Amino acid sequence: MKSYSIGQIADMFDLPISTLRYYDKEGLFPELHRSGNRRLFTEREIDALRVIECLKASGLEIRDIKQFMQWCSEGPSTYAQRKQLFEDRRDAVLKEMEQLRKTLDLLQYKCWYYETALTDGHEDRIQSMLPDGLPANIQKLYDNAFKE
Repeated sequence: MKSYSIGQIADMFDLPISTLRYYDKEGLFPELHRSGNRRLFTEREIDALRVIECLKASGLEIRDIKQFMQWCSEGPSTYAQRKQLFEDRRDAVLKEMEQLRKTLDLLQYKCWYYETALTDGHEDRIQSMLPDGLPANIQKLYDNAFKE
């Protein structure tokens, strides 16, 4: 089985070596092998790190990731908890994406707004189109950005 050094893994995931050491100290790599003082990462740790980084990016804290890793070591009896964790994270990410879409739509609307105001030299034409007379593509941005 091919093994990788901590430096190689750090480069692979664009993570500081200190982060990998912290994860190891926190028990996130329970089967990590060592040769002397060197950590030897295998595909098993690489796969675990992909999940760890995904969960972290989804907003999960290390203590909760540790709980997930503990569930993994407990076997099939924890499938329901693991599934629920991923469903909860998926829902949180979808909600965040929806909020980011609203933010992006507002930014795009305002770019159009000020581009139009610059061209016209004033905001009168834009104001006369509000709230529901904007060009279709801009109306869609506006509606999404300002809906409650």
